[in-house]
Amino acid sequence: MKTKLLILMAMTFSMVTFSQKNELKAAEKALKSGDAVSAKASLESISGMISGADERTQAQYHFVRGNVYSDLAKKGDASAFNEAVNSYKQVLSIEEKSGKAKYTAETNQMLTGITSDLINGAVEDNNNKKFKEAAEKLYMGYQLSPKDTIYLYYAASSAVNGRHYEEALAYYEELKNLGYNGSTMVYKATNVETGEVEEMNDKTQMDLMVKSKAYKDPIEERTPSKNSEIVMNVALIYTQLGQDDKALQAYQDAKASNPNDVNLILNEANLHYKLGDKDKFKSLMAQASEMAPDNPDLQYNIGVINMEQGNLPEARAAYSRAIEINPGYVNAQLNLSTTYVNEGNGLIDEMNTLGNSRADIARYEELKSQKDDLFREGATVLEAALKVNPDNQGILSQLKNIYGALGDNENFMRIKKLLGE
Repeated sequence: MKTKLLILMAMTFSMVTFSQKNELKAAEKALKSGDAVSAKASLESISGMISGADERTQAQYHFVRGNVYSDLAKKGDASAFNEAVNSYKQVLSIEEKSGKAKYTAETNQMLTGITSDLINGAVEDNNNKKFKEAAEKLYMGYQLSPKDTIYLYYAASSAVNGRHYEEALAYYEELKNLGYNGSTMVYKATNVETGEVEEMNDKTQMDLMVKSKAYKDPIEERTPSKNSEIVMNVALIYTQLGQDDKALQAYQDAKASNPNDVNLILNEANLHYKLGDKDKFKSLMAQASEMAPDNPDLQYNIGVINMEQGNLPEARAAYSRAIEINPGYVNAQLNLSTTYVNEGNGLIDEMNTLGNSRADIARYEELKSQKDDLFREGATVLEAALKVNPDNQGILSQLKNIYGALGDNENFMRIKKLLGE
């Protein structure tokens, strides 16, 4: 009886093994013919018994499963990436323990391919404004290739773009813990034939190109660190999450290592304004201006922040300084004009509340005169801007609107003609 039982158990085991091998062959055949769905079904039919199979069969099962889900991922099932990666990792783990590496080399190749697919998919997702999906793919790409910390940086950026602040914060914190600063070496050389400076893939290529005499004047440059940008984004995220104390601490930490970064000072100033500390706001804005008095972009940013806070005289001073440094600074010219237009528009609300009494009519005329003067001031800024940028459509369009609001038909038609309307 005992002998019969052992024979029965052996037969049962043989039947199970036979079934596993059949389904694996069926899955491989279906996948080869392009039917990943049928291949997946074949694998699912034996998934419950695979843990009891020998190591070679387990490795084969997970390798085929990885291939199936990799194919599904390439065909648009983004969730399949994770399943493919997990299966391939199982292959590597099983074969490392057994000492038999039948599928290891091919598995590593597949994982490299998946990393490339993930990054390409993330680029497409970002282009389609699917930022959460892009961030997840980039993070998975980083996990598959930890040396490529740039993927983690881009994952954080995608999460920020999609306003997924909790996820972005986690990515940034991981970057900080890794000591990531984003600084890299860039290799360039001048093309002898064209005279253009071109970027090379690496130092080896640069040296070879220079040695060939087709290029000259090799340059090795280190790109700026992204430390301050990362810390600034962390602070901005804390602000978005309503954790202002943590945001202020993040700015302090950032300034300790980047004391000359004026953008950190500008953003900290904005936060102090939000918190009601106007004295600290003004102090930091003055500090930023002193640090880079001849930087038109900084002056422009100071103007933007003051404009957002309703500090129009300070905004005008900053925009005017930016234009003084760079007479062709279109955005500063447009915004300077806008400060006058916005102030003029602000008077319209009071004008609309006035009645028909003699006092109301007198007040109405007074406000209208003030409004028109402000509009004309805005037009004067843009007329000066036109001398430097005569074909700028933004300047012409805003100028047309101002003259239209003033009822100045002669200038309105002149600008329309310049616009080609």
